[in-house]
Amino acid sequence: MNYHDVEFVTSAKEKSAWPKEGCIEFVLAGRSNVGKSSFINTLVNRKNLAYVGKTPGKTRLLNFFKIDNRFMLVDVPGYGYATRGQKEFIAFGQMMDEYFSLREELKGLFMIVDFRHKPTKDDVEMVEYARSNHIATFIVATKADKIKNSQWHTNLKVIAETLNVSKDSIIPFSSVTSLGVDVVWKKLEKLLTSE
Repeated sequence: MNYHDVEFVTSAKEKSAWPKEGCIEFVLAGRSNVGKSSFINTLVNRKNLAYVGKTPGKTRLLNFFKIDNRFMLVDVPGYGYATRGQKEFIAFGQMMDEYFSLREELKGLFMIVDFRHKPTKDDVEMVEYARSNHIATFIVATKADKIKNSQWHTNLKVIAETLNVSKDSIIPFSSVTSLGVDVVWKKLEKLLTSE
């Protein structure tokens, strides 16, 4: 898929600050430090579009990125970072619930998990939440370059069983080798053309 224009639009916490362009949106969710920013940068072949921090849990708002004036990728705060206080967890939950339940432009969820590890309870709950809201969900397993070929089958099986999906539906992804980029674009294009 060819893209011509990529831009960061805004960071928003409340509905009043969400973009009003009316573009289709695909949300990226996953635990802190799972590689969501690297996923975005690799997908659009830009080094610094999305901030990649050394300290996990820095994203606190919904970050909107417009791609080719056709759709937006929405990077939401990573969950599971231990230093966040109870107040912040509550605020995060409210922000996410408002976005998922009220945002008409939301058409799909890319659930980002680490290929090396079993998905967390939070990952499972996010996938189940998306299913219950009839949101098309795609599982992307990042850091695939760090997995030995002999471990692929086992790791895919663990992720599939934990998230209750088929192994074939999981997209192995690497920001180092660009593995999986074409597959993700095909998924995006299919959803875009079905609208």
